[in-house]
Amino acid sequence: MRDTPELAACIDVALRRRPADLLIKGARLFDLATGELERADLALCGERIAAVGEGYEAAETLDATGLTAVPGFVDAHCHVESSLLTPYTWERLVLPHGTTAAVCDPHELANVKGAAAIDFFRRSAAGMLLRLQVQIPSCVPALPTEEAGAALGAAEIAPYADDSALAEFMNLPGLLGKDPDALAKLAAFSARPIDGHAPLAEGDTLNALCAAGIANDHESGAVPEALAKLRRGMTVFIRAGSVARNLADLAPLLTLTLCDRLCLCTDDRDPLDIRDEGHLDAAIRAAIAQGCDPLAVYRAASLTPARAFGWRDRGLLAPGFLADVALLSDLNACAVERVVCRGKVVSDAAFDARPPEPDAAPFRASVRCRPLSPEDFAAPPRGPVIGVREGTLLTDALAWDDAAGDRLPCALVERHGGSGRVGLAWAHGFGLKRGALASTVGHDSHNLCVVGADPADMALAANALRDRGGGFAVAIEGQIAACLPLPIGGLMSDRPAAEVADALATLRAAARDTGATLANPFLALAFLPLPVIPFARLTLGGFLGL
Repeated sequence: MRDTPELAACIDVALRRRPADLLIKGARLFDLATGELERADLALCGERIAAVGEGYEAAETLDATGLTAVPGFVDAHCHVESSLLTPYTWERLVLPHGTTAAVCDPHELANVKGAAAIDFFRRSAAGMLLRLQVQIPSCVPALPTEEAGAALGAAEIAPYADDSALAEFMNLPGLLGKDPDALAKLAAFSARPIDGHAPLAEGDTLNALCAAGIANDHESGAVPEALAKLRRGMTVFIRAGSVARNLADLAPLLTLTLCDRLCLCTDDRDPLDIRDEGHLDAAIRAAIAQGCDPLAVYRAASLTPARAFGWRDRGLLAPGFLADVALLSDLNACAVERVVCRGKVVSDAAFDARPPEPDAAPFRASVRCRPLSPEDFAAPPRGPVIGVREGTLLTDALAWDDAAGDRLPCALVERHGGSGRVGLAWAHGFGLKRGALASTVGHDSHNLCVVGADPADMALAANALRDRGGGFAVAIEGQIAACLPLPIGGLMSDRPAAEVADALATLRAAARDTGATLANPFLALAFLPLPVIPFARLTLGGFLGL
């Protein structure tokens, strides 16, 4: 909501009656409305662009000679917890990459601590430069059969409906079966776009999802699936996460014809990948390198998601729009040199001026399982095997003989102080020859996941996380080879992003010493228990075929 003094000030700057607060001078502007490159200055008034042109005076000038200005990027769907960082630390990492807004679903921490997690994220968002749009988790737990640390029904989330939207709706059986609580959630938030989660949905099922108000989807793995969703009115999100990446598969759709229905998102991206490859800027680079029209790509990175979520003041470099600007030395390579967010030049000083970060103490000490022994991880009877694939969340239900040569016991331990159950199954695709990997990041109920070649090492890795309040661990031949504590909900670190990224690099190196062949074995392990993705999953009851 804009007030009268702010409107008056913008008018005065536009009419040259008063100097701009900041002048971004000398850049070429990439106009996402027309596709033109225009050499012009941006005269800023507070958080907004007041004028585009030349000859404006300003209290402060940012020399952007030789750079190309584009609107700041909007991450259409993400889970900040998957960065392993708190919201403030995550912002400090991604904002210099040009991401000036993001739509966030805090259902990871909510599955551990319920509505307190929503409130924590909303308090964090209020102090951030970057606009963090906090959606309300729709499925805590993901399915009613899951054992999470909390449960949020329609009655618990309805009070947030006045000013928030509903995050990805994963309980498709509940929706299709007209479960009263599922329908009550959809009805309560029906005035706003409802995020979807519909892998492989087609035909009558897809019709039913759209009829229920599901507005978008980020789980399309191939062009025919994405096209079917586009035809039924959904906005399709192209994902560039640390594990799930469908950009290469969906790039043929990213054209000027369809880009007004396509958005880029990261979903789950860890700080090592952000540090080494980038954030949404990495997705933009990859799409253009695959031959996509730069205008279509940059629209999908800012203008389309802004419109999809009803933000009328983002996605263009035009008067009245928020002054969110990425300044690039190379448009096709999306080489971000400087960033302006809400009219402020992104810098250490800008981050330091934020109000104090909300206290995360209530989310500590969340790993409450008993000490574990090698007997808890004894190999289960031979049976179906969960086949893990590189680069996707989809798994395969493999026959025992089809997984020969790479079958490993995997386990899921209830860690929220509930039943204490341990589910056992077999996994294929991790490649370990010795040792074990463990994680308290276990989407979406976030129980303790373990995979290994030795029950003693599986117990050692699991107990290391129990003692440290959660995280990732590698055990090899009776020793903890590497460990990254995640004491905030068993999901997030309290350390700076650089330290977390370095620790992840050490973890991946230790995982390779076990023989692990996946590029990111910890995130693959973290998604092994997610029962809303086909075709086979690890649960507290053991193997689940979908």
